[in-house]
Amino acid sequence: MAPKHHPTPLSGGDRKALAKELGRARAMTTILAAQSAEARAKGEALIRQADKLLCESVNERLWSDGGPFAPSPTIDQAINGGYAWLQIECSRCKAARDVDLAALTHAPTNFVHDLASRLRCQKCAKTGKRPAATVLQLAQRARNPGQET
Repeated sequence: MAPKHHPTPLSGGDRKALAKELGRARAMTTILAAQSAEARAKGEALIRQADKLLCESVNERLWSDGGPFAPSPTIDQAINGGYAWLQIECSRCKAARDVDLAALTHAPTNFVHDLASRLRCQKCAKTGKRPAATVLQLAQRARNPGQET
């Protein structure tokens, strides 16, 4: 955007007043930009805290009732809340696996419970079986770093 043109007044007093007002306006833009950045940082921290609380709520529901897993956070909300891993267990062989939500190719706006119904056990898939996985919990880190799916 082109800078705004302020015609210079003819009288000296008006020129001084215009220069003073322009200086105030420029100073005010800096102050308002700093306040905006501060408010944005506070808002992002609150959103991160809300996403973390939502993930903790889902984990408590899974632990206490064993489900239902829906409604659940979106993949983005889980990652933003610090819960980037999904711990699952095969319903057939009971093998536990950790799924990195950040590494998935699904849209980040998908809900975790929709994603969980599509996850399958790799061990059973090699034998030709395709049992669905049971979700254990959302986790902040993998149980065994070498056992990612």
